Amino acid sequence: MTVTMGGALNAALRDALAADDNVLVFGEDVGTLGGVFRITDGLTSEFGEQRCFDTPLAESGIVGFAIGLCLTGFRPVVEMQFDAFAYPAFEQITSHVAKMRNRTSGRVGLPLVIRIPYAGGIGGVEHHCDSSEGYYAHTPGLKVVTPSDAADAYSLLREAIDDPDPVIFLEPKALYWSKQEIELPCTRAPFGTAKVRRDGDDVTLVTYGASVPTALKAAEAAADEGWSVEVIDLRTIVPFDDETVVRSVRRTGRCVVLAEAQGFAGVGAEIAARVSERCFHSLAAPVGRVSGLPTPYPAPMLEKTYLPGVERVLDAIARLQWDDQPDLTYAEVGARG
Repeated sequence: MTVTMGGALNAALRDALAADDNVLVFGEDVGTLGGVFRITDGLTSEFGEQRCFDTPLAESGIVGFAIGLCLTGFRPVVEMQFDAFAYPAFEQITSHVAKMRNRTSGRVGLPLVIRIPYAGGIGGVEHHCDSSEGYYAHTPGLKVVTPSDAADAYSLLREAIDDPDPVIFLEPKALYWSKQEIELPCTRAPFGTAKVRRDGDDVTLVTYGASVPTALKAAEAAADEGWSVEVIDLRTIVPFDDETVVRSVRRTGRCVVLAEAQGFAGVGAEIAARVSERCFHSLAAPVGRVSGLPTPYPAPMLEKTYLPGVERVLDAIARLQWDDQPDLTYAEVGARG
């Protein structure tokens, strides 16, 4: 059947609520309205206001409340309405959510899922579009997950809800309406397992979440130039699948990392460093990076300029092919014939 990513997430929440009475879903407008993106649509009417309910507009309070519920045996799934709305809860996440297992010498875990619609591509404005994965990935004690299709959205969210420790579940807003032919329920590879979305021999393109469709389009365009690009979708940023990435890069000898977030000190930088350390003697060129610009998220009319697109990915691939000229662009390579 044809399922959107949003529909798959809704099905995962519904099935989790049905499977375990200790699962609770709450956040701003997730009850009667069904959430801004309708991911929780119908859950309150089906399971009642004690299982799926609205909260005040107080993100720190939402997460603090969820911590207490975890300590009494519940498995909360909370929604931050937009990525940048989560920042008021950051102190709770970094000081308590991420540290509880370590603080109690392993005795107390927090089976908490924090769902965050993230990244751009919807014409949103500041506070409604942001790529905040770097903050969470840098915080020990958190798993950081981001699907790129409906099947992974369902499977990874079910795994996150079953996990005994906290999971930051980043949902690419622009992909909520993307469709896939799948049968639900479905189970994909577990956390820490990347997926090769497209096989290739010349360059490894590593990406995740919102950037996966761009990577696949760039790989298709690169094929027209005779470049065979392998696309790896990380699926989980933490835990990170070094094995799949390293195996691919050692075979292709070249690597580009693609992410919407700004490049400095981000997840893309960490991936590039890991590849450089583990594949140094196999690399025919330095690891390339394609990222968002080092500015706050722009107004909608500038979004296409801000977000890394196919052309910028192709420029990065071109520089790997002609590494003696690092400023070369894809257009200039084409002009060379």
